[in-house]
Amino acid sequence: MKRLVLFVVALVFAFSTTVMAADKTVPAQTPAQAVAAEKAEVKVDEAKVKADVKKAKAKKKAKKKVKKAAKKAAEKKADEAAKAAEEAPAK
Repeated sequence: MKRLVLFVVALVFAFSTTVMAADKTVPAQTPAQAVAAEKAEVKVDEAKVKADVKKAKAKKKAKKKVKKAAKKAAEKKADEAAKAAEEAPAK
């Protein structure tokens, strides 16, 4: 009997908390709150765009750096080859 009463109490508690949770409605935003939310959203979007632009510039700069390093390495290799060619006939 005790178990039955506890089970019924548990069911009533679960049902009532579920109904109370479902009854809570989100209050409507005032126009000022809506405007503030829109401005915040726009700022977030602008920040994302700026971050994307910054990443693109960084990638571009990195590519230039790699090309410059490769060109410099090729020039250095060519210079070493030219020096080796100059020294070879002298021997």
